Amino acid sequence: MLLYASDLDQTLIYSERSRGLELDPNTMLPAETVDGRITSHISKLALERLQRIAEQIPFVPVTTRVIELYDRIHLFRDHVVPAYAITSNGAHILKSGQIDKEWHAYIMEDVHKLSAPADEAIAVFHRIAQPEWVVKESYWEDTFFSVLVKREDMPYEQVMALAPELEQLGWGLSIQGRKVYLVPLPVSKNRAIAHVKTLCGATHVIASGDSLLDLGLLQAADEAIAPAHGELYRAYGTGTLKELPFGFTARSGIVAAEDILQFVADIMDREGSYANEYR
Repeated sequence: MLLYASDLDQTLIYSERSRGLELDPNTMLPAETVDGRITSHISKLALERLQRIAEQIPFVPVTTRVIELYDRIHLFRDHVVPAYAITSNGAHILKSGQIDKEWHAYIMEDVHKLSAPADEAIAVFHRIAQPEWVVKESYWEDTFFSVLVKREDMPYEQVMALAPELEQLGWGLSIQGRKVYLVPLPVSKNRAIAHVKTLCGATHVIASGDSLLDLGLLQAADEAIAPAHGELYRAYGTGTLKELPFGFTARSGIVAAEDILQFVADIMDREGSYANEYR
């Protein structure tokens, strides 16, 4: 059985800043609303394709968002209701919206054994952090850090140069848009999706994502694709990442989601998982 696992932000849903194109508002639908303000969109065509896919095979949202921020995405209450979701970069699995407490305990045990304490990791970042470009620092669910930055002022190469030292401490570093993430290495999307794959009885995983935090997920999948924007695309373009076992979409921005979901539909059609009415 096929299973489709996907990152959300800048992969399937897009903020006004990240959607990249001047589009007719009638081609988009709200995916997330905060205090009455629409903060993320999905294209109508992408939503139609996602709904068709989710009717046929398990669809699993896989996000670095913590549960509180994942719950703001009303798309997954109003239009597509997944049986499983992975949040907090893999620290949590939700089953029908409920936290799998055994999974979280299992992951956090590994964090305590294999990763340095959080204050050691953030101390590495603080050596170069400056108030001129650091806006806000958050420590989520006693698990990982996200740092909101002024991307245009942040010394990108200097920040990325911290990655090897953090890795020695058992922590990963990723830059996604205006956020820098420091995440314990045992907390990963690919570990969580491997568990959900077993729970679903799936045999073949299709995956999509745009950031270095998605890299393990995409590498572990049987077939995968990334949008032609974001951290993975930039790393591949500069030669930092080579010989990737997946390709990129033809288009970038919000319409990349349409290409991603067509990629999934084509695999389903090939494997005989698409109902005749959708061919």
